[in-house]
Amino acid sequence: MILTVTLNAALDITYRVPALTPHASHRVTEVTERPGGKGLNVARVLAALGHDVTVTGFAGGDTGRALRDRLATEPHITDALAPVAGATRRTVAVVDAATGDTTQLNEPGPAVAPAEWAAFLDSYEELVRRDGMAAVALCGSLPPGVPVGAYALLIRSARAARVPVLLDTSGEPLRRGVAARPDVVKPNADELAELTGSHEPDRATRDARRRGAHAVVASLGADGLLAVTADGGWRARPPKRVRGNPTGAGDSAVAGLLSGLAEHLPWPDRLARAVALSAATVVAPVAGEFDAATYEDLLPRVAVTGQVTAA
Repeated sequence: MILTVTLNAALDITYRVPALTPHASHRVTEVTERPGGKGLNVARVLAALGHDVTVTGFAGGDTGRALRDRLATEPHITDALAPVAGATRRTVAVVDAATGDTTQLNEPGPAVAPAEWAAFLDSYEELVRRDGMAAVALCGSLPPGVPVGAYALLIRSARAARVPVLLDTSGEPLRRGVAARPDVVKPNADELAELTGSHEPDRATRDARRRGAHAVVASLGADGLLAVTADGGWRARPPKRVRGNPTGAGDSAVAGLLSGLAEHLPWPDRLARAVALSAATVVAPVAGEFDAATYEDLLPRVAVTGQVTAA
């Protein structure tokens, strides 16, 4: 069993239009709705890979009920979301069919009351201590009312339960979370630069690891992943660049890393899986899903270079 935490869950809405033109009216050709937020996207990919996943975080209001109704239809996913009085946010992705580009609109999350946060912590403690819990992913932004050190607290709880934990967030929650010594952090290039002050990926990745994380896997967009771990350092590159909707590509990379961690795969295999899943998500028609045929085609062709040495 794998646990994903999405404190700021969302109902993801994707609109497809023939061409997106500023200041103009548009006829939408297709609309899809999916449970979203980074951790829920990770859970969906993990489930498609055959893993049983429990999802937790917050859900509230009419949007939260719609999210949970859709989540109930997804195989291999168990809903352990905590209720809140506020309404779950929506995210809107507008896909320009002519160019393949995507415009993203993200609403703020619900305000979480102190009592709601305390109840969530109790529930989380029970979840991470369940028999068979193989790994935890802490993903995404924090909704209003949740303390900025929330992820650091959740990391320490997972480590006390001897459950490996992966952190994927940004800003001050990332800074504090790294200091709590998660097993893996997965920043993108901008998040890594904000954390370390360096725009040179190799230096910034090593600096991030010195700040406390056991392993740092930096997402470099179309250029793949850069990993610095206790077992060595690697660079993983896709065999070709793909075009499409990048929404959720980083979440699929997290699912690849997390599934590889749960399956005790060596780092090069984890990175190859993460890169192939990320690229296969870009070409998928709906945010937060991946194209299985593309994944199977790319996986054996991902180039992983590096060496097994102490980082």
